[in-house]
Amino acid sequence: MIYLDSAATTLQKPPSVARACAWAVGHLASPGRGGHRPAMAAADTAFACREEAAALFHVPEPERVVFTFNATHGLNIAIKTLVRPGNRVVISGYEHNAVTRPLHAIPKVELGVARAPLFDQGAMLEAFRSQLDQGADAAVCTHVSNVFGFVLPIEEIAALCRQRGVPLVVDASQSAGCLPVDFQALGAAFLAMPGHKGLYGPQGTGLLLCGMDPDPLLEGGTGSESVRQTMPDVLPDRLEAGTHNITGAAGLLEGLRWVRRRGVERIGAHESRLIRQVGAGLSAIPGVEIFQARDPEAQTGVLSFRMAGLDCEEVGERLGRQGIALRAGLHCAPLAHETAGTLDSGTVRASVSAFNTPREGELFVQAVRRLHRG
Repeated sequence: MIYLDSAATTLQKPPSVARACAWAVGHLASPGRGGHRPAMAAADTAFACREEAAALFHVPEPERVVFTFNATHGLNIAIKTLVRPGNRVVISGYEHNAVTRPLHAIPKVELGVARAPLFDQGAMLEAFRSQLDQGADAAVCTHVSNVFGFVLPIEEIAALCRQRGVPLVVDASQSAGCLPVDFQALGAAFLAMPGHKGLYGPQGTGLLLCGMDPDPLLEGGTGSESVRQTMPDVLPDRLEAGTHNITGAAGLLEGLRWVRRRGVERIGAHESRLIRQVGAGLSAIPGVEIFQARDPEAQTGVLSFRMAGLDCEEVGERLGRQGIALRAGLHCAPLAHETAGTLDSGTVRASVSAFNTPREGELFVQAVRRLHRG
């Protein structure tokens, strides 16, 4: 099988990730829930994971790295901390449902959508500026589109928000691990990411970086300040109610270590080369429409395409029967498809990781060519 669905979750992981998870199952208890060796080892593992993430993403205090179930969980915490009924929130036209659904669930929220042509970073910046100038109580922006790999100018958008005093939430689901992310420089209120994509951790893990004090989404036991009937004021305890996924944290720690050793820039460059290779091959096939940036800096290792005369879901299924694992449809991001003009059809999405090879790219293009020939 050739796995090209890493924008959903990376399947190939560093071997150390699985080993750490297996070891944790029999050796780690609940952090902060006892002074015995398994509990203390669990606390050490959790803190080491926070420290590793803080170093990678430039967070001044490891305690402000909070464990979540996934990026969606973190985005819900951030949005529901900042946004109140009747607020006006500026978002990009390339947001995932993990952003739009929580916002739609808050009564009478007005959305200012910054729309721009696909891969046009300058136009996106101006669209954001225009929407912010109409007034905003908060802003939410993805760093990279999960459908198209479009890299939004997040540093410049963050600067616009800082200048206007607008708190910003960044969705780094598709950038964490393959693009540099400097949380301190961004000055964002929150930044959310999954652990199971570009950080190569197990599923069920995520991180929320907190630049301000959040409101809890869940209440419950924390192992600290137990006499209180409200959640602790301090992070990370304020957001981490209940038993930790310490097995996941152990695996995520190894994923973070692997990414730091390999180097984010090196990983991103590898993925970019692969997706340029795939795009060049697909563009030579009659009837195949690819969505690829002219500037390689404007796109990560994610490529969407369509085939004339074939439904995208059918393309995905037929490629799957050839041993190509990718995703077709709307990718939980109808707003992105609406902005790009692909809402009616959807797209077929190929997304690579550090473990894909040029040979796999060649075999994938050959599979699409066979599909074209019928």
